Amino acid sequence: MNFSSKLLGHAVNQVSQLPGIGKRSALRLVLHLLKQPKTQTLNLAEALTNLQEHISYCKGCHNISDTDICEICANNKRNKQIICIVEDIRDVMAIESTMQFNGVYHVLGGKISPIDGVGPQNLNIESLVEKVKTDTVEELIFALSSTMEGDTTNFYIFKMIKAYNVKISTIARGIAVGDELEYADEVTLGRSIINRVPFENSLKI
Repeated sequence: MNFSSKLLGHAVNQVSQLPGIGKRSALRLVLHLLKQPKTQTLNLAEALTNLQEHISYCKGCHNISDTDICEICANNKRNKQIICIVEDIRDVMAIESTMQFNGVYHVLGGKISPIDGVGPQNLNIESLVEKVKTDTVEELIFALSSTMEGDTTNFYIFKMIKAYNVKISTIARGIAVGDELEYADEVTLGRSIINRVPFENSLKI
C-alpha cells in the first residue's frame, strides 16, 4: 500500500498492529481521526499514554486496576474464601456482568500454550498456590475457556494444589467446547457459574 505521506503511512502501520485490524481498516480509522476535531484525537492519544504509564495490576488478584488493590478485592461484601480463576480482565468483566458471582478473582494472565511459548512460569500460578497455602480459601473455581490450552492449564493447577484442603470446581459446560468466556451470553455464563461441578468430575480418566 503506497501512501502520499510518510506520517500517514507510519500511523496506518501502527494501527494495523492491533488485533483484527488490517491495513485497509487501519487506513479508514486513521483517515477518520484526521477528519475529527484536533482535541478529540489528542484526547485519544492522552488516554492511551495514561493507560500505558499509569495502569496498575492488583496485588491481590492481578486484575488491571487504577490502584494497588482493585475495587473487587477491596470490597468487604465479597466472599474472599471463594476464588474464581480466569485468564484475563475480559473474563472478569464477562462474569461480573452476570451478577451471579460474589467471590473474588485470580487473573492468570493467559493460558499454558507451549506452541506459543507460554509455560506455567509465564503465568500468575505461583501466587495462586501461595494463596491456597497461606490464606483461608474455601473453594477455587476454574473458569478458563473450554479449549485444549484452558484444560491443560486447569489440570496443571489442579496437580499443584490437590494436596491442600480446598474445594476445586469448574464452571458447568454450558459454554461450548472451544468457546472463549468473553463471547458467552450472560445467562449461559451465569448458569455455568451457579451450576459449577467438582473439577474431578470433568477429568477424563
